[in-house]
Amino acid sequence: MKYDGRTMPELATDHKNRLIAVIEQRQALVGVVGIGYVGLPMAVEKAKVGFRVVGFDRNADRVARVNAGTSYIKDVSSEDLAAVVGQGRLVATTDFTRLADCDVVVICVPTPLTANRDPDISYIMAVAEQVAASMRPGQLICLESTTYPGTTEEVLLPRLETSAVKVGREFFLAFSPERVDPGNARYTTKNTNKVVGGVTPACLEVARTFYSQTILHVVPVSSPKVAEMTKVFENTFRAVNIALVNELALLCDRMGIDVWEVVEAAATKPFGIMKFNPGPGVGGHCIPIDPFYLTWKAREYDFHTRFIELAGEINVQMPYFVREKVIRALGEDGKGLKGSRILLVGVAYKRDLDDWRESPALKILEILERDGAEVRYHDPLVADFSWGGHPYRSTPVADGLAWADCAVIVTDHSGIDWTDVVTRARRIVDTRNATRDVPVGREKVTKL
Repeated sequence: MKYDGRTMPELATDHKNRLIAVIEQRQALVGVVGIGYVGLPMAVEKAKVGFRVVGFDRNADRVARVNAGTSYIKDVSSEDLAAVVGQGRLVATTDFTRLADCDVVVICVPTPLTANRDPDISYIMAVAEQVAASMRPGQLICLESTTYPGTTEEVLLPRLETSAVKVGREFFLAFSPERVDPGNARYTTKNTNKVVGGVTPACLEVARTFYSQTILHVVPVSSPKVAEMTKVFENTFRAVNIALVNELALLCDRMGIDVWEVVEAAATKPFGIMKFNPGPGVGGHCIPIDPFYLTWKAREYDFHTRFIELAGEINVQMPYFVREKVIRALGEDGKGLKGSRILLVGVAYKRDLDDWRESPALKILEILERDGAEVRYHDPLVADFSWGGHPYRSTPVADGLAWADCAVIVTDHSGIDWTDVVTRARRIVDTRNATRDVPVGREKVTKL
């Protein structure tokens, strides 16, 4: 078949070579759909090296803040954001029809779980419909949202490809999982290796060219499925090992052994071990969610991921173990849980972050309130949040400690004076070993 005197393979080469050329010359217009913890750092990195970037988001407040040069992401400074916005390199919008203007579209939308812990890919499907409605020849579409193996080819591809618009010919489709570690100053978007899998060899070539403009080392794999499996394996690896050390903590509690001492001693071995710490549960947008994407997909193949599901069960139980520790600590003063006043110190899911998504603090709060305790919290990075239909606001640490019968350290922010916390508190349950270097008041501290 010929069009304008050229065969289809020649047209495919035209689209691919043109797109590679505008990418290498930094002339491509890059659209980033979802300007949150993944999308905004990427958008800024692309803009820094000269690309023109459009950030797409349904959240009008986010869009306004980007356009004002005010960052809401810890890993993106307002100075860096304001610089690329001021140079005209980055603009944000709620108008998704502008996707048609983009040479590259990167999808960074959430992939949560349903109430039944099944994958919720409704955000991906909604974006796919919007991309399909505005597609034109010569575009690269990259999915970065963490999802189950097969999503790119089973969900995105059928919505984008038609009899006249073929993948690898008129457009290019790839999966490249985000590897954002919020708060990690050592490994950033630029120096974290990037895995990329294309639907066709041409798709891989274009996507690899795009990512190599701002990332030091791009790792090509044979297919989107391999790239998708790589991402869920990475986070499942962490979830399983956290579950292992959490189970060890439960056993050490029965045996009267300090699990923290065990972990520190084992970590001195220079080979054959990787240090994971126990804790009150798992949180954030990856570890509590991603393994369930894999277990859900595995059922399609009559495969039961027993090891992964067991790890999930152990991690889910940790907030209940924290409750048990609180009961024991209160018992030292002859108190019960019902009617007691509990201060949660830290509600963010991770040290020195303001992100409380999927934080184990939420389940601990729910359990303690359900059992009749009055609960407040202090977190220097989370001023307020809503959970279960109720608003909560951070209380000053000194006021909270003076009020509380027991303080529960859920997040070990580095900016908190732990010696002061131990000195002021009546009782402490330390789920993070945050007080390990505090020499005074040890009799008041109950460790996980």
